Amino acid sequence: MTSAVEFTPNAAFDTIDSVVQVRQLHKHYGRLAAVRGIDFSVAPGELFGLIGPDGAGKTTTFHILGGIMEATAGEVQVLGLQARDARLQIGYLTQQFSLYLDLSIDENLQYVAGLREVPEQLFQQRRAKYLKLMSLDRFGDRLAGQLSGGMKQKLALCCALVSQPKVLLLDEPTTGVDPVSRREFWDVLAALAAEGVTIVVATPYLDEAERCNRVALMYDGMIQQLGTPAELRQSLGLHRLEVHTPQLEIAEQALSGSSGIADVQTFGDRLDVLVADPNRGEGEIREQFRDRHLALTSIHTAEPTLENVFVTRLRQQGSAPQFLEFPRGRSGRKSPQDTAIYAHNLDRVFGTFQAVKNVNVEVRYGEIFGLLGANGAGKTTTIKMLCGLLPASSGDISLGGERGNLRSSDLRKRIGYMSQKFTLYDDLSIVQNLEFYSGVYGVPRKLRREKIDWVLATCGLEGQENMLTGQLPGGWKQRVAFGASVLHEPDILFLDEPTSGVDPLARRQFWRLINDFARNGTAILVTTHYLEEAEQCNRMSFMVAGETVLEGSPNQVKAAQPGQLIEIVIDQTQAASNLLKQQMESWRVSIFADRLHVVIDHPEEIEELRSRLLAAHLSPHSLLPIPYSLEDAFIGVVQRAQNKL
Repeated sequence: MTSAVEFTPNAAFDTIDSVVQVRQLHKHYGRLAAVRGIDFSVAPGELFGLIGPDGAGKTTTFHILGGIMEATAGEVQVLGLQARDARLQIGYLTQQFSLYLDLSIDENLQYVAGLREVPEQLFQQRRAKYLKLMSLDRFGDRLAGQLSGGMKQKLALCCALVSQPKVLLLDEPTTGVDPVSRREFWDVLAALAAEGVTIVVATPYLDEAERCNRVALMYDGMIQQLGTPAELRQSLGLHRLEVHTPQLEIAEQALSGSSGIADVQTFGDRLDVLVADPNRGEGEIREQFRDRHLALTSIHTAEPTLENVFVTRLRQQGSAPQFLEFPRGRSGRKSPQDTAIYAHNLDRVFGTFQAVKNVNVEVRYGEIFGLLGANGAGKTTTIKMLCGLLPASSGDISLGGERGNLRSSDLRKRIGYMSQKFTLYDDLSIVQNLEFYSGVYGVPRKLRREKIDWVLATCGLEGQENMLTGQLPGGWKQRVAFGASVLHEPDILFLDEPTSGVDPLARRQFWRLINDFARNGTAILVTTHYLEEAEQCNRMSFMVAGETVLEGSPNQVKAAQPGQLIEIVIDQTQAASNLLKQQMESWRVSIFADRLHVVIDHPEEIEELRSRLLAAHLSPHSLLPIPYSLEDAFIGVVQRAQNKL
């Protein structure tokens, strides 16, 4: 078996019954080595994850596995055949989904079935099966262009499945999709794997990688580490301490210089501290707090995350992006006691549809506020009203102290806005975009060059500034868009899905920058579908069907959840999931590789769960209460609220 600590070439290739086998795979583009001698195998019915930063070689590997690109050297077999000869048995879902937006769901499926020469009777059977599995069976005549992001993703998967492939290749399939749809999507993948479909998936979301049976970490064209999620976490050799304090900035500075501390990361209401020995680490933290007279609320020991593994491993490779201080041209911070963004009883109606209903928001200077919700919850509409891009149907809005004209040029120069669509011009070069936004935002000419150089250096694009922006990968374009939105040192910053599709290293750098602006007094309102990063917010609000249903700090939101979250370790995860979903609301049950997460209302239900499983001849290894993650809390809040509609 391949070690999760040190990856051993060929050790992952010696499984006789592997569906996918890769040995010493190389791919060169001219002088660039995109893939450099990787080895791995994937077993029948396995859910195998491929993770790594942008440019690691994941998509190139997928192209070769899918038989649409030839390798420079090495051997790739899929189902015992050369990859190009196995293409009819491979379903390949690319990052762009390849849907026809002016065709309906049924027409998209019929088109793909025709290309794959699927007999009509089999097509109708599979169409009915997969549309029901994806909860799309009621929308067959709806145009693909009218679907939400989550529904488009499910339709794309249906199209990939209509030929009933034995292997699925999924390249970042859930980028930009809300947490409810992401969880439903991964439950579908678990069901397909249980039917024997072999699945290889690339994802930038490390909480998703927890759902894979095994994970390979790619960097610089090579596999650096391979193992189960548990093996990877164990290989880190570190423990995670959650430190709660009201003085996060000072505490982070104090702990970052401590010799016994491997890593410190700031979240919205806590610090995450990695230490080799939890007892000694806690002692050192308490000593540092005492010496500096800092208030310590609590310290809790927690399991390291895959993000901890990912970042630590890549830091060892010297790939951590450098943090560069923003070149500020003006001094003075806004008072954290003053309100930057205010809305009371905000409404927005489109015809007969009420998109936003009685929403209240208050964000102070220096605060990071998260606006969270499923697709269609009203988040983007709310942001557009708050920053003056869309008039409210009714309600009161104050922005930077202004209540009347929210589109005045003076107010515009105090606001930064990064939309979901980047707001960059693809036919301009990177530096031309930055010069354009410097002019729009009124950045003094004597400061422009220094600020533009900061953006280029922070994005790792020094020497590339004359490249057309449209040629940048999505993650790199996001970084430039963020830089463009802060060139003028805004008092208020709106970030709509700022890290969608960004790899974990770049995401961490994003949040260091966001925190730096907040510490210098900028009020920041952010939307995100990635709940792990929502932990970075000081406060957050959950929206459902245009209404606010819960507000608080990350810790308050999790503590407010009713019932308990139970983790069940069991061999027959899919059978157990199917059984429990028949007996309780399906959202309460979700598969995470070799375990289930189940939400119950009362502690005595733990033994009821055990009895139900045993009665079906399913033997759990353990049933234990675990803390709610923010994603678990989000799913519960959204589903309970929707049940009341």
